[in-house]
Amino acid sequence: MSIRKAFEVELSELKTQLVEMCRITEGMISDAITALINRDRALGKSIGELDKQVDEYEMSIEKKCMRILLKQQPVAKDFRAVSTALKMITDIERFGDQASDIGELVYSMPGEAYIKKLNHISLMGSLAVKMVRDSVNSFITNSQELANSVISADDTMDSLFITVQNELIELIRQDSANGEQAITLMMIAKYLERIGDHAVNVAEWTKYNETGVHKKF
Repeated sequence: MSIRKAFEVELSELKTQLVEMCRITEGMISDAITALINRDRALGKSIGELDKQVDEYEMSIEKKCMRILLKQQPVAKDFRAVSTALKMITDIERFGDQASDIGELVYSMPGEAYIKKLNHISLMGSLAVKMVRDSVNSFITNSQELANSVISADDTMDSLFITVQNELIELIRQDSANGEQAITLMMIAKYLERIGDHAVNVAEWTKYNETGVHKKF
């Protein structure tokens, strides 16, 4: 097998692992929102177990990136693709961390009725899953257009977070007894907003891979 062919095979394997890692985090986010809506404490607690798999993927991909860089001696564009993947895995790992944190919050919540409908938080959860999937796929498919859509979607995520935040603050003003649950829901919304931020980071790395310029949005 030629050096070039060997590099292409290893890069393909690397991208496959990135997709697998991403799929786990997507499921974790979806499960976290499902656990919240259904008050499923057992499901919430179980999400943290999946985070171990995400961590294992992170270490495996990191090793593969280093092995490619050391063995294959890639040219500039190829080097950028591998170094981009190396940067991205930190943000992908954060997807799992935030989902796990949401699961822990759901597990710790007592059983009283919710003080507000969870429509906006549910929308944030669905958007987070889409941003996560699209951000990684933008790299896999070399699509700046898809990366740009993730960056644009973050405005919607931020807007939803502000809506949730304002609603919860108003509920606390109306009745201080709402305070404890309001703070928990605020934290959950904040974790989802952070997932959006990390998805934007991944999209930025995709754009770097295509252009050679790393620009923060």
